[in-house]
Order: sequence, then structure tokens, then C-alpha cells
Amino acid sequence: MNKKQLHRFWKIIRHIRPWYFLIPCLISLGVGIYALRQNNLTMVRLRSAVYVADKDNGDVNGALKKLQAYVVAHMNTSLTAGSGAIYPPIQLTYTYQRLEAAQSASVANLQKTNLQLYTQAEDYCQAKIPIGFSGRYRVPCIEQYITSHGFGNDLTMPTIPASLYEFSFISPTWSPDLAGWSLVVAALSFLLVPISWAIRRWLRNKTK
Repeated sequence: MNKKQLHRFWKIIRHIRPWYFLIPCLISLGVGIYALRQNNLTMVRLRSAVYVADKDNGDVNGALKKLQAYVVAHMNTSLTAGSGAIYPPIQLTYTYQRLEAAQSASVANLQKTNLQLYTQAEDYCQAKIPIGFSGRYRVPCIEQYITSHGFGNDLTMPTIPASLYEFSFISPTWSPDLAGWSLVVAALSFLLVPISWAIRRWLRNKTK
């Protein structure tokens, strides 16, 4: 590029002051901060819907899917435990209580079934082997009967998997939404301030 072309180019850009780029930078930054705040508020609203569904025994899975879909697609919405956190960000207390109650009911039903089965075994073996003091000769018969009819030996409460009532979701570092693009524009505008200043200074020296 010769000096005449540089002079023509200088005449075009000399009216564009570097600080002009601070205006879109500040506007975009303000919009970005507002959008980040709205992202977080929407996440909070969707999380509250999960807690309501959990308490009312509603569509917890549906509410969780909506929350997850939003978090993984928007900035400033992470629901993850920090380095020093003791509890995960989402704990479905009522879901845990329902799972615990269902397991307790299952164990109680098994105990009831075992008792009924043992009674049936005694009746069966007493009719089959009516002789013997205190029924001691019927013990092998009873043991064989309850074993062959599926007597449940394990009556302990199983551990409820944490994945059924504890959840955490990670949001992206950058997302192509209003918040993301606003921050991109703000960053580019800010970078144009020193770039335009350097170009103006170079052209001024070249056209002297």
C-alpha cells in the first residue's frame, strides 16, 4: 500500500475515535450481565418446579428433564457441588422417603409371607408326620417345605442408590444465547479500543 492509499485510508478512519468502541462494549456488557442473571433466575424457577413435583409426588422425572435441558444449554446455571460441599445441589427428600417407605413395606411383606409359609409348612408336615414328641421328627420336613417354596432369608433393608434422589447438572462455559453473544460483542468491542488506537498511530506516522 503506497503513501497515497494510506493517506486516503487515514482520512476515513481518523474520525473513528478509539473510545467510540467503549460504547457498544459497555452496552453489550450490561445486556450480558442482565441475561446471565435471567438465566440463573430461570434455573431457580425450574429447580423449584422439581421440588414441588417431588413434594406433591408429581412428574418428578419430567421436571428434572426440563431443568437438565435448560442447565446444559445456558451459562450461569450450574447445579454442581463445589470442592468443599457436603451435599449435592439437588436432593429430593420426598422421593427418598417414598423409596424408603416402599422398601420397608417390601421387607414387611416378605416377613408376613415367611410367617404364612412357615405356618403352612407346619400344617403340612403335621399331617404328613403326625407322630413324634414336640414334632421334632417333622423339622426336616418343615425345612424342606419352606426351602422348596421360596422362603426369603434376607430381610435386611437394602441401600437406596443415591442416583435415584440426588442430582447435579453442569452448565457450559459459554452458550450461544443472549448472554453468550452479548459477552462476545463486549469482548470484541473492548479489544478494538487498543487495536484502533494502534492502527491510528501507525497510519498517522506513515502519512506524515
